[in-house]
Amino acid sequence: MMFLILPQFAQVLFAEDSSSDILLQATSAPALKLGFIKHFTFPFLQGEGPLTKDNNIGLSLTGEVSPISLNGLAEVVWTPIAFFQFYTGGRIGSGWNIKLFGGDIYGIGLNKPDASGKAEHDGKAFDGLLWKAQAGAALQADLAAVFPGDWNHVVARSYHEINYQGYTRAGNGESWYFENDNGFAGENCNGFNYYGNLLIGYQMPIFLKMVALMTEANLYLYDMPEREKWGDDRIRWTFSCILNFSVTRQIDIALITQFWTQRNYLETNWLDLYYRNRTIDSANPLRLEFYRVAAFLTYHL
Repeated sequence: MMFLILPQFAQVLFAEDSSSDILLQATSAPALKLGFIKHFTFPFLQGEGPLTKDNNIGLSLTGEVSPISLNGLAEVVWTPIAFFQFYTGGRIGSGWNIKLFGGDIYGIGLNKPDASGKAEHDGKAFDGLLWKAQAGAALQADLAAVFPGDWNHVVARSYHEINYQGYTRAGNGESWYFENDNGFAGENCNGFNYYGNLLIGYQMPIFLKMVALMTEANLYLYDMPEREKWGDDRIRWTFSCILNFSVTRQIDIALITQFWTQRNYLETNWLDLYYRNRTIDSANPLRLEFYRVAAFLTYHL
C-alpha cells in the first residue's frame, strides 16, 4: 500500500503549473506601485465531479515597490470545492518618507500628539519593519455553472478575513503610518483587524471583460480606551465600480472608481489635530465622498 501512495503523493508535490505577472498600479490619490508576482498551482485532492475536478492549492509570491515603500508578500489559496476557498498569507516590508507637491508623504513612522495636541510624525527611512498576517475564506458563484453559456457569467464573491498588522517600532497603543494611509493617515495600531468584501459582476467574452460593483469593510478589532470618541470603533466602508478590459492575451487593464465613508467631527480645526483628540459628531457621524480613480495594468509573462 505504501508503494502505491508514495508516487501519488510525489505527484501532488511536484506536478505544478506556474505563471508570472507584472502589475502596475496608479491612482489619483496620488499613488504608484509596481509589483512582480509569481504564481504556482498544485493539484490537490481533485475529484471527478464538476465541483472538485479543479481542486488545487495556489501559491503567490510578490515583490512590490512604491515611491515610499518596499514589500514582500506571500499568499496561499486552497480550493477544496469550486465555490469555496481558504486564504492565508502575509506581508513584510519597510518604507521611507518624501516631500511631494510641498507636502510630506509618510511611508513609515509613528504618529504622536505634540504639546499642542496636533499630529506629529516620528520616523525615518527603514527604522522598523511593517508586517501583516491574515487568514480568510471566500464564497463564490457563477450563473454559467448552472446555465452554461458565454454570456451567462453573472458572478458573485464574498470574502472575509481576520488579520494582524504591526510595526516593530510601535509600542502598545502607539499609532503609525503605512504608505501614507490616505484618508486615515497614521491611525494604524499593532493589533487585529477585520476586512471583508462583496463583489457582484458580469463577465463577457469581449474587450470589456467584466463590469462589477464591490463593497469593502474594514474594522479595527483591538481594544483602546475611549476609542468611540473619535470613531475608531466604526466600520470604514469603500464602494467601487470596476471595469476590466482584456486588451490582448497578455495585457489586462482594470479601471476603478471609488467612494468611501469619512468621519464628521465637531472640532472646526480637526485636520490639524492628532486624530485621538477629535470628537466624532454622533448626530451625523459619517459622510460619503469621492476617494480616487485607480488603474491597474497587468502584464502576463
